[in-house]
Order: sequence, then structure tokens, then C-alpha cells
Amino acid sequence: MAPPSGCSIGDVHEAIAAARPDALCLVFRDRRLTWAEVTDRTRRLANHLISKGLGCHTERDQLEGWESGQDHLAIYLHNGNEYLESMLGAFKARVAPLNVNYRYVAEELRYLLDDSKATAIVIHSQFAPTLADVLADVPSLRVILQVEDGSGNPLLPGAVWYEDALAAASAAKPDIATSSDDLYILYTGGTTGMPKGVLWRSGDALVECFGGSRTAETPEDFAAEAVGALQALLAPPFMHGAGHWMSFRTWTTGGTVFVQDTPERLDPAEIWGLIEREQLNFLLIVGDAFARPLIDELDRIDYDLSTLTVILSGGAPLSAHLKDELIRHLPTTLIVDGLGSSEAGGQVSQVSAGAAGSTTGSFAIAPGNHVLSSDLDRVLEPGDDELGWLAKSGRLALGYLGDASKTARTYPVIDGIRYAVPGDRAKLTAEGLVELHGRDSVTINSGGEKIFAEEVEAALKAHDSVYDCVVAGRPSERWGNEVVAVVRIREGHSATVPELLAEAELHIARYKLPKAFVFVDEIVRSPSGKADYRWAKQVAAAS
Repeated sequence: MAPPSGCSIGDVHEAIAAARPDALCLVFRDRRLTWAEVTDRTRRLANHLISKGLGCHTERDQLEGWESGQDHLAIYLHNGNEYLESMLGAFKARVAPLNVNYRYVAEELRYLLDDSKATAIVIHSQFAPTLADVLADVPSLRVILQVEDGSGNPLLPGAVWYEDALAAASAAKPDIATSSDDLYILYTGGTTGMPKGVLWRSGDALVECFGGSRTAETPEDFAAEAVGALQALLAPPFMHGAGHWMSFRTWTTGGTVFVQDTPERLDPAEIWGLIEREQLNFLLIVGDAFARPLIDELDRIDYDLSTLTVILSGGAPLSAHLKDELIRHLPTTLIVDGLGSSEAGGQVSQVSAGAAGSTTGSFAIAPGNHVLSSDLDRVLEPGDDELGWLAKSGRLALGYLGDASKTARTYPVIDGIRYAVPGDRAKLTAEGLVELHGRDSVTINSGGEKIFAEEVEAALKAHDSVYDCVVAGRPSERWGNEVVAVVRIREGHSATVPELLAEAELHIARYKLPKAFVFVDEIVRSPSGKADYRWAKQVAAAS
């Protein structure tokens, strides 16, 4: 069992700030905040929350894994300095931060705020009308901080402008002792079911989610290792785990987080221009939904991206042919596929570079990661010809907020060892490679065979004319369920159904091929780039 970290996230950031106060910490539009300035602003936010009576009311050792003894701060924002400040300020106040999908309609927002028992919220003004619709139904919510954004919406009843709250609060270090047991809450995306809040000890999240040092034992140890090498642009929304995980990973190494000027949408010209102008060395994207338009922009215009050493795709797989296209444009840049989950943190990764050729869905097994049998009763060995479950041991999340039974299902104990099993089906090859087959939650049972949506999507995307696609099942009298591909064709290209099937047949067995195609002008995805399978099922059924 991995030893629990003894460091809180707020204390680690404070220690790094003390060691490099004048270095750049966070850049957004015309704000170029040093580590000392971010420390000042997050202390003020923490003191404001504390002044409202928020904090920790029951210590961790008195609670079950699915329980919380803290107040919760919902973060209902687009990307910007306020998002990361809200997370860090909450940690310093012993308040648990949680992410809110800013695309939610009122009913979805009501569910999340009620499920999370949020007592405070930070919100961009443009979302105020949606929050106003549900405020009467969320009695737990008693602190509202509103961020001006040019929308012109007035303050909500009882709300305070974010900057006014900071200006009025003390800049002194909060007079409380934070703990590595304090919670970090990550809500799942809800693209296949209702969102659930995953509870992490912040000390464990610091290492497993935020990429902090595995050898550091004190905040000062973290500061000693923080050399500031990462100059990182995190393109996905911070409300998605990959976005704020890599932001905090950048900070735990003493680096600088850069935010694009227009965070409401993916703007390839803005992203490449910012990397060129600021000479950044790291870019985070989410799968093909981000890679395709970024590559199209590189086909159109030449940028000086000589400083860019790593592109990491997290949260969704990156197709092999798009990796090859990125390498063609950026031959000295490493293309990394990172796999992780809300329940397990970071898990495995794959690096593509140069002319070696790229693959999709195969990863070297990393320490602490395993493939469990389909019955969840044993750990599979390399070469076991069984489709099992990707799992992780060691530092894991505590469980799902308020849900003991789901916690027990996702975190089984085998031979005295606790594992996280987020739901990815996998095989372990004789060479020790993990072959991912897809999420069980989007598996299609057709004619007695299990077909994984992501596997079919990857096969179809290998066709040059496919811009994007999502695969779902729909009821069938013959097959029980049949595979339907919802496809967007690239502008200026064309492809017939036989041509698409011929390409897919080169990569997957015939029984997995789509029985029908639906061609659309746009694929609906979450802001993080993840496929919305509920939407895809509706489109498939309607066709």
C-alpha cells in the first residue's frame, strides 16, 4: 500500500511561491501574475471563504470514504485565472473545490448542486440566469462570488463581485492548518450517465492526478524540485479533469500556466500563435476533436513552433493517423497519449515520435496498473487471453460522494489489495502491453458479441475523408442492438458507405462494422472534446 502524502496542495504552492516569488505563475490575456501575486490572491479568497464560516467541520478519520466533512465550492467558470485561483483558494480554506460543466441547462445544474451539497459557488456572470433559475431549489448554497465577463448581467441576489471580495479580504496566510486529508472533488462528465462526485484526499490527488513528486515528503521538498521548466498551454476547459490536472502539474514543478484569450471555444490560430509568441514548450489537447482542427491550421499557415517539445492528449484517445500528421508538421515534438480516469488518476501513457510509426490504444503497463479478470477475482498475467478490466492500485480516490454501493463496485478488494476499476476493458499481451478495447459503459451488445464503440470509431477515422465520428447502438430485431456510425465528413472531401466500410474492415473484424451510417454537419461533444454518447444514441435511434 502506497504511503499517504503528508502534504496539502495549498502548502505546496505556498512553499514554491516562497522559493520563486517573482517568476511567472499564471498568464491570461493582459494578466501576467507572478507566484507572489497568485499567492496573495488565493490567500484573500481563502480568507473570504473562512469569514463566511466555510471550511472543514468533521475530520477525515471520522468519515467513510463516500462521505465529506467539508464545505464544497462549485466552480462554474470558463478558463481563466479565476478558475485556478478558486481551486487553490478553496484548498487553502479547507473547502473542497468541484467542477461544474458550464454547458448545463437548469435541470442539470440543479442536480449537480444538489448532489454535491455545494455551499459556495464562483460563477461567470454569463451563467447567472441559469443559476438564478435553480437558486430556490439549492438551500445549501449560501456564498456566491460572481466574476465580471462583459455579459452585462447584474449581481445575483446575495452575490458579491469576485474582485471586490478579494480586495476586501486579508492578504495574510489563513490562520488554519490545512491537511493532506482535505478533499478534492472531481465530477465525472455524465456523457453516459448521471455525473458522480469522486472524492480524493488532496495529498493523494497531488501525486496521482496533479503529477506531484513521488519522493517529496514536505512542501519544501516540492519547492526544491520545482525548477520551472514547464511553460504550458492547457487548451481543454479547466472544468474537465485533464485541464486542471495539467495546470496543477505545471505548478507543482514551478512552471507557468498559460490560458488562451478566447477560452469559450477552440481557436487553432490563437493556440499556435500563443505558443509561437510566448515560446511555450508544452500543449495539452483532448483527442481527435482538438487535433483535427489544429492540424488543419498547420496545413494552412506556418508557425515557428520550435520551442514546443511535448503535445499531450489526455481524456480521449488520439488516432494513429493524426499522431502521424502532427509528427509530419512537428518532427521534433513528442506526441504523448495519456490515459487516466476520475477514479484512478493518471494510469498509462504512450509516446510517439519521429518516423517510428504510431498506434492507437496500446500502452506499456506502468507500475501500480493491472488488468483484472472479467469476474474481478484475480490479476491477469501477461499473455492471458482474457478480456478483463484495466485497474490501478496504490493511492486511489476514496469513493463517490454519498454513494456507498457504487464506491464498493468501483473499488473492489482482491487478496487484501484495493483496486480502482473505472470501466475500461483491456487485455494484457505477452509483451506486457495493455490493449484497450473501450469503456464498458458504451459497449454495444450485438448478436451476442460485445462491440466497443471507441474501437469502431478509430477504424472509421483512419479514412482520410472522416473529420469526426461517434458510434452508438440502436435496437434491432435481428441483432438485439446494431452498430450505427454517426459521421462528419471533412470539408471538400467525400466518401461513400462502401468506402468507409472497406477502410474499417482493414482494422476491425467484420462483425464489428456499422450496420448503418448517419451523416451530420457537426458531432456533439462536451467542451472537453469527449463524445456525447447520449446524443449519439438519440441520433442513431431517430435515423
